[in-house]
Amino acid sequence: MAQITRYTVHTPPEAPVREGTAHQLLRAYAAFVIFSGLAHSTWWNLLGQGGAAVVLALTTAATIAIWVPLIRREGIRWRRLPWLALAYVGWALASAMWSGWPGATLLTWTLLAAGTLQGLFFAHVLTWHEILRALDVALKWVMGLSLAIELWVALIRRAPLLPNFVSPPEGFDPHWYWVRGQLFDAIIGERIQGVVGNSNYLGILCVLAFAVFAIRMATQPPHAAMQTVWLALTAVLFVRSGSATALGAFCAAFLVLLGVLVMRRARTPGERTRRYLLFAGIGVLGAVVVIQLWDRVLGMLGRDDSLTGRDEIWAAVWERAAQHPVHGNGFSSPWVPWEPAFDGWIVDHGLSVFHAHNMWLDVFFQVGAVGLILMFGVYAALVWRAWFFAVDRPRWDLASDRPYSPVSILAPLTVAMLLAQGLTESGPIMLWGWTLAVLLSFKIKLAPIVGVGADAPALGKRAR
Repeated sequence: MAQITRYTVHTPPEAPVREGTAHQLLRAYAAFVIFSGLAHSTWWNLLGQGGAAVVLALTTAATIAIWVPLIRREGIRWRRLPWLALAYVGWALASAMWSGWPGATLLTWTLLAAGTLQGLFFAHVLTWHEILRALDVALKWVMGLSLAIELWVALIRRAPLLPNFVSPPEGFDPHWYWVRGQLFDAIIGERIQGVVGNSNYLGILCVLAFAVFAIRMATQPPHAAMQTVWLALTAVLFVRSGSATALGAFCAAFLVLLGVLVMRRARTPGERTRRYLLFAGIGVLGAVVVIQLWDRVLGMLGRDDSLTGRDEIWAAVWERAAQHPVHGNGFSSPWVPWEPAFDGWIVDHGLSVFHAHNMWLDVFFQVGAVGLILMFGVYAALVWRAWFFAVDRPRWDLASDRPYSPVSILAPLTVAMLLAQGLTESGPIMLWGWTLAVLLSFKIKLAPIVGVGADAPALGKRAR
């Protein structure tokens, strides 16, 4: 006979599954490594060449120690690896056999291999949301420390700061300064360099931070209102960096964002085709306008027609690159300044230039047409996958009305920023730029849908 009871017949409530401590430490480690990559020059300026090498060696060894047992236990989807990127890394190493600077080739290839390893590792062990969160934390440290060091030098130290806190030698060039203390000199147009010690790099990191902070805010994280504070701080640093390269990267990323949003509203394949034709027409018209008004555009950006001396750099690099057009002169990204072949070859403000200020010319100079084809394949495949990763609606069954994930916009915006930067800098082929390219290339192939399949949080990441 049924009786009335005050006890429920439903499953008793349980505490939510909490993330395991090991995985929390992994996420913290990811944020630290990404910060170290984005602000690599900070370690150099703070700890010197030896200290920066120690940080690189420790993080690389730690990644290997974590990843190798994981691969043995859980395996890895080898067919999903970014094989074009790995082929470029292999070709760069092979160039040591004919390199004009074999020591520099092996040394900088170690940096390339370490960046490739970190990109593959984090794409394998982190979900899309965790990658976004690690970037968010790392970039907040970059932005926060940049403001802090600029304030300290301007208000407390009241004197420019050289790397490693050394005293200024006689006859040195102001471009050697780590931080110049010009945060409040906006009226006279002075640029700040932040904790990374370079105005152009600070500006590019601000562009990446805009994308990451905004996407993170769209995912509605805890304390989402604080994201607006970080966006405002980033805007201040972006404007004060005064980087024309960063402004171009910002415009490229913004146009890609508009394109993604427009394409997401297309309902039929025919409508998509018409919008692609519209984009092509706008692109051709925009190119014509820019070519016709090039001098005025440069004037508005405060640059001359030599692009701050880059035309002379390009001419010198092209002259040497043409000597070995097929296999190149030997890999070296960046050009190490103590190598006799680079020391004093191209000098800007008393400093030996350490890259070609154009990623494609730099690749051609170092590893020839073969390397150029491989690098083009890397970025062409990444552009293709990143675009459709963002514009295609998530679908793995008959349901065709699932909402888009804000995280899916991260890949095309990052790629647009890197390619725009690559027109006047070589960042996308080395250090953190290359790491992001490898990470996105591998992650999109592993997890083409955010939060589903290979991107779903694994049980091993949770506390038992």
